Amino acid sequence: MKKTVVLYPGLAVSHFVPMVQVADVLLEEGYDVVVAFIDPTLKGDIALAAVIDSVAASKPSVVFHKLPRVEDAPTFVHDSKFVVRYLEFVGRYCQHFHDFLFSMPPGSVHAVLVDVMSTEVLGVTSKLGIPAYAFFPSNASALAVFVQASSVRSEGQPSFRELGDAPLNFHGVPTMPASHLTAEMLEGPGSETFKTTMNMKSRIQKANGILVNTSASIEPRAVSALGDPRRLPKMPPVYCVGPLVAGNGGQATDKHECLAWLDEQPEQSVVFLCFGSTGASNHSEQQLKEIANGLERAGHRFLWVVRAPPHDDPEKPFDPRADPDLDALLPAGFLERTGGRGRVVKLWAPQVDVLHHAATGAFVTHCGWNSVLEGIVAGVPMLCWPLYAEQKMNKVFMVEEYGVAVEMVGWQQGLVKAEEVEAKVRLVMESEEGKLLRAQVSEHKEGAAMAWKDGGSSRAAFAQFLSHAGSVSGRA
Repeated sequence: MKKTVVLYPGLAVSHFVPMVQVADVLLEEGYDVVVAFIDPTLKGDIALAAVIDSVAASKPSVVFHKLPRVEDAPTFVHDSKFVVRYLEFVGRYCQHFHDFLFSMPPGSVHAVLVDVMSTEVLGVTSKLGIPAYAFFPSNASALAVFVQASSVRSEGQPSFRELGDAPLNFHGVPTMPASHLTAEMLEGPGSETFKTTMNMKSRIQKANGILVNTSASIEPRAVSALGDPRRLPKMPPVYCVGPLVAGNGGQATDKHECLAWLDEQPEQSVVFLCFGSTGASNHSEQQLKEIANGLERAGHRFLWVVRAPPHDDPEKPFDPRADPDLDALLPAGFLERTGGRGRVVKLWAPQVDVLHHAATGAFVTHCGWNSVLEGIVAGVPMLCWPLYAEQKMNKVFMVEEYGVAVEMVGWQQGLVKAEEVEAKVRLVMESEEGKLLRAQVSEHKEGAAMAWKDGGSSRAAFAQFLSHAGSVSGRA
C-alpha cells in the first residue's frame, strides 16, 4: 500500500507556501500527499484563499482537503492577543482533523507535518498512533531563541520588555537586545499571550521531530546548538530541509511589466524595495516621502513596491490592499524626475523573478524569512528594515551571523530618514563593504543550491525525517 504524508499548514501565506513546497519532494520519493487546511476566509484572509487556489491548481497530484467549518468561530483582531485567538481558532478544528485522519485507511499515513502554530493537534495524532512533526517556517536561529526563552528569564526576574535593549545571550546565535524578541515574548510573564506562547514552545518539543526551513550551510552555529543534548536536552530531532522557496508565493505567473523594464537595465544596477504582503508592512505617508527623497538623491536605478499607508479612522476599516494614490503619497514631481531610472509598482511585484533578474543589485526587505531566503537563493545583498514578528531577530542574524546585509537603523526610531536611505543604498551599490556583502551572499547561494542536490545536507535531512517517521510508525 502506498503511504501518505498529510500536511497541515498554518493560516498565513508565509506559513502555507513553504510547507506545501515539501509536497514536491514527497511526490518524488513516491509518497501520496494530502494537504488538509482550514478555510482561510473564516479568518478574513482572502489573499491566502487565492494563494491556496493557485497552489492547488499548480499541483494536480496533491489532494487538497478543506476541513468542515466550525460553528461560532472566534473573530480575528491584530492586537496583543492575536496569538491567543489564533490558537483558539485552530484548536476548534482538532476534532475535524481527527475525523479526517480517522477516515483514512488504517496504516496508510506515514506521517503528519503540522504547522508550528497548529501543534495542539499533536494530541490527535498521538491518540491515533500517527508520527507527527512540527514545521517551523522560519530559521534555525529563531527556533533556538524560541526554545531557550523561558530558561533565559527566571521566575521573579524582570520581563523581557522591562529589560529594554539589554543584551541577551542564547546558545547558537549572536547576542541581541531583549527588545528584538517577538511581541508575544515581550508581553508580561503573567499575561495570557506570554503563557500561550510558552505553552506552544512546550508542545513543539513534544513532536516526533521538527522540520526547519533552512540549510545547515546558512546557520551552522544554530543548527549545532539545536542538536546538542547538553544544551537543549528536551529537543526532538531537528531536520533542516530548506531552502523551501516557491515561485512568487502562488501568485499569477504571467510576465509582469516590471520584468520587461528590468530587461532594459544594466546588470546589478537596480535596487529593489519590497516590504511583504500584510497590513503591518504598510509605511506611513511621511515614511514613503523619506524613501522617495532618499532614492532620488542616491541616484541609482530602483524598483519600488508601494502600498497605501494605514489610517487612524476607527470608523473606516483599513484595507492593506487598497490601491495607493502615488501622486498624493510621493513628493511632487518625483515620478517625473526619476522616471528614466526608476519604477514604482503598486501593491505587488513578482518578487522571486525580480530577485533572480540579472539587473537586480540589492534588496531592501522587511526581513520576513521567506524573503530572506529568496534573497540568498538569488545571491542578492540586502538592506534590513524589520517591521514585525521575528523580523528584528532576523535582522541580527542577517547582519551579524550570515553577513549578507546591512541595517537601516532608523526603523528603531520609527522613521528611516532620506539621508540614511541614500547612504545605505550607496554603501551596498558602490562601496568595498557592498562588494564584501555580495561575495558573502554568493557563498550562501552556492551552499543553499548544494543542500538539495544528491548528497546535500537538506536532502539527507529529509531522508532522515522519512526514515525516522517509518521507525516511529513501526513502534506505534
